[in-house]
Formats: sequence, C-alpha cells, structure tokens
Amino acid sequence: MLLRYFYDDKLAQASYMVGCAATGEALVVDPARNVTPYLRAAEKEGLRITHVTETHIHADFVSGSRELAATTGATIYLSDEGDADWKYAYAGDSNVILVRDGDSWSVGNIKVDVLHTPGHTPEHISFMITDTAGANKPMGVFTGDFLFVGDVGRPDLLEEAAGFVGTKEIGARQQFESVNRFRGLPDYLQIWPGHGAGSACGKALGSIPSTTLGYEKLFNPAFQQESEDDFVAWLLDGQPEAPTYFAQMKKVNKEGPALTSALPTPVNFDRAALDAVIEDGGQVFDLRNRGQFSATHVPGTINVPADSDGYVGYLGWLVDYDRPVYVLLPGIDGEREILRDLRSIGIDNVPGYFSPDVLSRRTRALPVITAEDLARRMDAEEILILDVRGKSEYDEKHIADSRHIPLGYLAQRADELPQDALIVTHCATGYRSQIGASLLQAAGFNRVMALNEGEDCWSRYLPTASGKPELTPA
Repeated sequence: MLLRYFYDDKLAQASYMVGCAATGEALVVDPARNVTPYLRAAEKEGLRITHVTETHIHADFVSGSRELAATTGATIYLSDEGDADWKYAYAGDSNVILVRDGDSWSVGNIKVDVLHTPGHTPEHISFMITDTAGANKPMGVFTGDFLFVGDVGRPDLLEEAAGFVGTKEIGARQQFESVNRFRGLPDYLQIWPGHGAGSACGKALGSIPSTTLGYEKLFNPAFQQESEDDFVAWLLDGQPEAPTYFAQMKKVNKEGPALTSALPTPVNFDRAALDAVIEDGGQVFDLRNRGQFSATHVPGTINVPADSDGYVGYLGWLVDYDRPVYVLLPGIDGEREILRDLRSIGIDNVPGYFSPDVLSRRTRALPVITAEDLARRMDAEEILILDVRGKSEYDEKHIADSRHIPLGYLAQRADELPQDALIVTHCATGYRSQIGASLLQAAGFNRVMALNEGEDCWSRYLPTASGKPELTPA
C-alpha cells in the first residue's frame, strides 16, 4: 500500500492518494480542482487512478472529483446519505457509484469501508482503510471535515453560509453522535483529516498533517465534553465568521463543477480595456503586494495581495460571483498559477487579466500610517478607527472606541460609515487593513488610510479595550 499526502496552503486543504502496488490501482480522496499533482504522483509511482471519492459536498473549495474522473476514466464514489437537499445532482452519471454507511469497495488489495459521520454536513462520510495484503484490521480513517487534529468540523455552515435556518444545533448533535461512534474505535487508528490550521471549517485546527485516534481522545476538546448539551454549547461557541463564498461552493459542488477544459481562456487586456471595465463598474482585483499598491494603483481597483497564502479566501469573501472578475497580476507573468487559484474557489468567469505595465499613467496612492503617527494625530483631530478583524479577535482586544466591521462584510456595510470622516483601517498584521482601505477607496471614500503595522505596534501606542466581561473577585 502506498499513501501520498497533498496539501494546498492557500486553502489549508488536504487530499490523499492511496495506491495498491500489487495491481497498480489508486484511489484519490477529496481531490482539489487542479488535478495535475495527482496525475504526476501516480505516474511517478507507476499507478493508475481508478477510483475517486470525496467525504462530503465541500463548502470551501471546488471539488476535483469530476475533473479527475474525466481525465483518468476513474469511477467516482459519492455519499448517498443525508436528505434530498444534500444529494449530488450528477449522481446519475454513468461513472458514479453512490455509497452509504456500511458499504465497502476495493482498490486492489486495499479495502475501503464507508462510515456515515454527519454533523459538519448531513451527508458526510469517512473512509476506513485496510491493507488486506498484510492485515485484517484497519490502519486508519480519512475523516474529511468530521475529525481534525485538535478539533471537529463546524456544524453551522449550512445555516450561516448556505441559509438553511435551524440546522446548526441539529448538526452539532449529529456531530456529538459521530464523536461517540469514534470513541469505540481502536486508539491505534491513524486519522487523516481534510484540513489543517487556517481553514474556516473549524475553529482551532492543528497544523500537523495527521494524528491518531487515541491522541485525539486524550487531547481533542470534542472528546472531553461529558454531555450532549455541553458538547453542543462548546461546538457552537466561538466559531469564526462563515465566508460568504461557501454558499457558492456548496451550490457548485452539489450541481457538479464545470470541467476546466470547457472554460474560456482569459485574455491579456490593455489599459484602455481596464479603464472601460472600471468605468462600467466592473470588479478588478490588484494582486500586487501592499507596498506596490499603496505607492501607485489604478483608481477603482481593490488590493488583495497574492503574496499571502490566505489571499484566495479573501478573494472569495469579496468577489461577486454573478459578475465577471478581472485581476491585475503581481508580475509580468504568472497568469496560469493565478488562474488556478481563482478556479479553485469557482471564480470561472474571468474574461481577462492585466499586467503591471498598465500602471504607466493615471494612478493614485493609498495613504498608510504607523501606529505611533496615528496616536499622535488622534490627539489633534477626529479619526474613525475601523477594525476589520473577526469578531473573536475584536472581543479579545481592540483599540478603544474603534468601529468593528469584519472585512468580509465591509462591502455590504460600507454605507454605515461617514463619507466625510478620516477612516483608518486596522487588523492584526496590516494585510486585511490594506484590503479594507482599498475597498473603501474604490467605493468612493476619499479620506481613507491603512494602518500598516500589526497588533504588537498598535497595542503599544494606542489605548486598548476588551469585549470580554471582567472577572469579579470571589
């Protein structure tokens, strides 16, 4: 048996290839839309990808199951659990086999057993793997978004992102039952999760790639809750904001993603085309780094620097999937990688892109400020400090008297802000604050600055407060 691990840092997403050396067959679990890494790995190992599967209808990236099956001729195994709202629309395709709890199939000498593990989503399944060539007991479990290192999958995404009201508590109670089911499994089982630290599919995911069930029983908070009600309260408390694009991902993955070979090739447009797009109210994202954008950029563009692993998620927060998307590249080339990133979260309507040479005329700057200068200016003038971090970050500590609007909601809530005030955006590192400032500037706010330093600086120069209730002495 061969096991290969693939990890996308930009999405904090893990996928796996399991191969049988004896027969040359291979299974890929939870593939991403860019299937090239799996094809290369299979070729290197002398394997044929004959089976493809996924643990659930993903909400944070476009599944590569259809793409990989179309490329290799593999059979797709999909969950048939959950109610009618969570059935795959392409389940009737000739290369799809539906599976339920207790079902199994073989990849050469490798046996794959299906476990229904609802909670994160109603249809979620996990895959227990046994290498029958050398053992009669399972080696480990691909747990997808059910069980992570140090955490379990959040149950509120259907309600918070997809609009299925009243489902998060039901999901939390299902998650409790799934955890209880795993309490009875052997401690030695390896756990291969679908995400790592940085994913919004949980609230405290660990950064190591795998774990054992015994270790999770000892240290994962999900296994420490003694009652179902305690578990539900713990699981629902403190979950991060659900990215708005998750609803789009659910829709795309349920219906079946388009094959990338059927998508049009973007065009390298000139400055005249860029001006026309902006004049028409189009959305253009400048992917250059913070320093480059703050020094000079085309008015109306929004800065989401591609030099951060998390930039794809921020694009997902901000993009309008119903309209064409244009990007300004961070360099003179690199359009293929950027296009792969966009397509990984379903940004398929990309008519074209722009090279940095379009910046040769009619540009503007985005003013930035240090924490020390901000503190000095606040003594002399009225400034609105806008905190664009998440709620849990703001509650932990924030600049006193600051206004709080998380970055992902800023476009929808910009009308809450005064047009005539000097607005200074800030976050934990300066990255999100620049995105927020550029968004406001593009929306017509003329007095905007970005605090370009992180928490270690602003907490030193500016008064801070906490949203937590103060503890009273016993």
